[in-house]
Amino acid sequence: MDDLLQQPAQPTHHETPSARRKRRLRQTFVGHHGIRWGWRIALFIAVFLAAIFSIAKLMHYVFGPVPHSTTHLMLLPFYLGESIQMLSLLVALAVMSAIERRPMLSFGLQDSAGWTRFGGGLLCGFAAISLTVFALMQMQVLTLDAPVMQDATAWWGGLAWAGLFLLVAIFEESALRGYLQYTLTHGMGFWWSAILLSILFAGLHGYNPDETPVGLISAGAFGVVFCLSLWYTGSLFWAIGFHCAWDWGESYFYGTSDSGTVVDHRLFTAHPLGNVLLSGGKTGPEGSVVVLVLFVVMVVSMRWWWGRRTTSPFAGNGWKPKRRVDR
Repeated sequence: MDDLLQQPAQPTHHETPSARRKRRLRQTFVGHHGIRWGWRIALFIAVFLAAIFSIAKLMHYVFGPVPHSTTHLMLLPFYLGESIQMLSLLVALAVMSAIERRPMLSFGLQDSAGWTRFGGGLLCGFAAISLTVFALMQMQVLTLDAPVMQDATAWWGGLAWAGLFLLVAIFEESALRGYLQYTLTHGMGFWWSAILLSILFAGLHGYNPDETPVGLISAGAFGVVFCLSLWYTGSLFWAIGFHCAWDWGESYFYGTSDSGTVVDHRLFTAHPLGNVLLSGGKTGPEGSVVVLVLFVVMVVSMRWWWGRRTTSPFAGNGWKPKRRVDR
């Protein structure tokens, strides 16, 4: 890793008490590789929070109060909220990139095979939610009503929600598995940081209405799976694709709850039945123990697909991939 600032000053035999205090203070904030990783994370969070507060205030001044519901998500207010978060993240990344003298895309978005992996993630994400819904229907703990939208309305609605869930996926993956994962990896190693951020990812879902313990475990498991894709590929593209397709399939296409929330327009409409541990209840498929079986299958499949033919770019706590042959 390139030095971000000058090396901390080394003590000398003729150092005055004042110079010694300055050196120790500097060493509190600056290490051999520049600003210490803990302070970089604190600065990143501070800039993000300042940006989101400022942009939200500006949006409120321009557009006035925005309708908000914790259980029913409307397209335009949802877009506005996600846009504010995305703009704030871009501001924070721009500031940290300037301080660390790195391109903004260097935190997981530089990959020559990025579009291929993104497409693969889309296919895997939609296949995963489809298999989950099919399994729940076969177990007779979920039913689907026929589509209420037809023709062009269904297509335009699907595209609009797909764009929104893509924005959600880019924001969450770039924030958690992007900058934070990158920086924490240099401080505590890849897997300790992955576990910490997966717990954080699960904890953030705890603010959703009708979330359950199984739903929180599932959210944390999703975080581990996304970190695992990052470990194997060195980029966020597969995770972004999977995240987007899973949310879109769950919320719009099949019309199930997602951590207790439903979207106001959906193709099918799902109704959970019977045992909540099997159906997921108001939490949706992520609250079903069936999803935990899915995670095991995914981890084994990722190991089979990537693991045997890929040298992890994080093996030495770095970010740039080593030369490897991908399937």
